[in-house]
Amino acid sequence: MTWQGMPGARVDTDAGDLPDVAASADAVLARLPSLTGMQRRLEPLPGGLTNRNYAVSTGTGARYVARFFGRGSALLEIDRTAEYRNAQTAAQLGVGPRVVDYSPDDGVLLIEWIDGRTLTDADLDDPVQLGRVAASCRILHAGPRFVGDFDIFDAQRRYLRIVTESGFRMPQDYVSFGPTARRIEQVLRASARPAAPCHNDLLAANILDDGDRLRFVDYEYSGNNDPSFELGNIWSEAALDVDRLEHLVAAYLGRSSAREAARARLFGLIAKYAWTLWASIQDAVSDVDFDYWQWGMEKYVRAREEFAGRDLEALISTVGESIRC
Repeated sequence: MTWQGMPGARVDTDAGDLPDVAASADAVLARLPSLTGMQRRLEPLPGGLTNRNYAVSTGTGARYVARFFGRGSALLEIDRTAEYRNAQTAAQLGVGPRVVDYSPDDGVLLIEWIDGRTLTDADLDDPVQLGRVAASCRILHAGPRFVGDFDIFDAQRRYLRIVTESGFRMPQDYVSFGPTARRIEQVLRASARPAAPCHNDLLAANILDDGDRLRFVDYEYSGNNDPSFELGNIWSEAALDVDRLEHLVAAYLGRSSAREAARARLFGLIAKYAWTLWASIQDAVSDVDFDYWQWGMEKYVRAREEFAGRDLEALISTVGESIRC
């Protein structure tokens, strides 16, 4: 670690002690209007599957998180300006941290530091916490529309085209589930709920708890979407039991709904199917030290089990019957 500041300012250690990548990051931060002329200390933060993240402390005692966009954003079709603007909207609603600075040319987003803890999958395996998550989702979904839309079916098709055309590896039997995925798409589109501003990537690691309220971070995939995708993706990412999903849906709606629980389960299945290809792309292009292939295969194994499971036809029928009614 080192303090960086104006020429001639005191530093705790020599700038050369910083790894090259952190020194490069600090040089970028020095150009941000909010940090110009300030002493800074950078500390790499763990996690982050697409970006490099640093805790930034200043000589005035202020703390921030700097998110440096990773390679592969273009292939993954991440709109960084939309991410920035949607993060601002979420902050105004109180469900996201304050956005401090943004430099698209340098590929960095600076947000306020939240004193709290990052949730885990085990935290979400709890009705009380799921109730808090549902309440925060309701606030976000009732807010102003986001910039851009997100559709998991369109994303899956884009990822498949990229993987196929680029020759990236994917599970050998992946495309065999395409017809079933299209059936699910048809029934979910026919029963679609009005689109709402959604985060669309609410794994536990993107939820912070300050002891009073929850904040959602990382709005890379944010966009207007069917709210049931949000709920199904939360359930899928945390690998929760079905009864937890039913509780999440009931907490969100204020009532139980077999139809919406079924829709959320189907969205959760398609999320795993699509994120498998996301992992394939990242495995090929990312410079982040992470085993994307293993991560994606864990999702794919669960998706394959659900595609072949006895519940699938019943779920499709439950949603389909509600359309006919």
